[in-house]
Amino acid sequence: MAVPAHLIETTFDKIKGWQDEDHLAALSCFRVSARRMRERHYSTKLLGIDGETLADLAKSALAIDLQSKDVAAIARKFFENNFVPHAIKPVEEKDRGFVTAYYEPEIAASKVKTAKFRFPLLKRPDDLVAIDDETRPQEMDPAYFFAKNENGKITYYPDRRQIETGILDDRKLELFWLENRIDIFFIHIQGSARLIMPDGAVKRVSYAGKTGHPFTPIGKILIDRGELDLQNVTMQTIRAWLEQHPDQADQLMWQNRSFIFFQEIDHPDPDLGPVAAAGVPLTPGRSLAIDHRLHTFGTPIWVATRMPIPGQSHPFARLMIAQDTGSAIVGPARGDLFIGTGLEAGQIAGGVRNQADFIALVPSPMRAPNENPVNGAVEDDVLP
Repeated sequence: MAVPAHLIETTFDKIKGWQDEDHLAALSCFRVSARRMRERHYSTKLLGIDGETLADLAKSALAIDLQSKDVAAIARKFFENNFVPHAIKPVEEKDRGFVTAYYEPEIAASKVKTAKFRFPLLKRPDDLVAIDDETRPQEMDPAYFFAKNENGKITYYPDRRQIETGILDDRKLELFWLENRIDIFFIHIQGSARLIMPDGAVKRVSYAGKTGHPFTPIGKILIDRGELDLQNVTMQTIRAWLEQHPDQADQLMWQNRSFIFFQEIDHPDPDLGPVAAAGVPLTPGRSLAIDHRLHTFGTPIWVATRMPIPGQSHPFARLMIAQDTGSAIVGPARGDLFIGTGLEAGQIAGGVRNQADFIALVPSPMRAPNENPVNGAVEDDVLP
């Protein structure tokens, strides 16, 4: 796979908004990844940002005394002294910078099936396996990184339609039960959820694997059919269409063949977001989902939108940390901002569709970016 972007060196004083940034907030989010890197560094991905060098800097980040009176200035110096900013310039015009956003839904659910709660969230089947360029059968589409191991034979896993019409019903995979399939569809897109049980108890679920089929955005289908306009397509308008057309909802959702499996988690910090693909809990407003084939987890990335996001009067400009990934996040300058948990976060996230500029902070010293990078398709950090 050819490197799909150039990393062009720049300087911090050329980053608009850098001086006014909350560097301490960015450092605090980086330290969440640093604690993971202290145990095991992330693998280097195709853009060449070195995981081992990031892990060395993680030790320095964890040594900073957050109680110091000068900690804000120290946080800024940490990034300026240890990283070199590089603008991400995609090779292809189709890969120009673009951001969306996501959140952690908070939805009523039950541990047992009832007349009210009839639709299941499923745990990962034991015959679902991760594959790579070495283990994938030659006749299988190279875009697939998950498949079915059927008595040693690797084949395509059933897709959303097959699963939701019963092909796995005898496998006892049900984790929790929800009121409707639309809620489940959007939990699949977000990759996690906070579930409120009938007695008020809170359970959390996170991504545990997927069928491997490509993600198909149903919003684009609705636009192509003339059901929604490009200017007003959001998560809210898509959901409203599904609710207003119950006789067509399943057929539309089934066109997104990708299906996600979940695991119940004991969360290490209830105040933070869900545990994401990088194995760390997400920080609202600071965690970024990226294309993990290209970007190394733990990389600080400056994201600046061309227009404000919902609820803001000025364009979004902030130092984020690469801590998650997703099926729809494809390309070197493509990101998904984690907004937070609950209804308000969902309303903001659903309206984010912005052109944006991306600047990766490359650890220094390290070898030149893009030089002999490790192919991310071979070694994958995505949990589990």
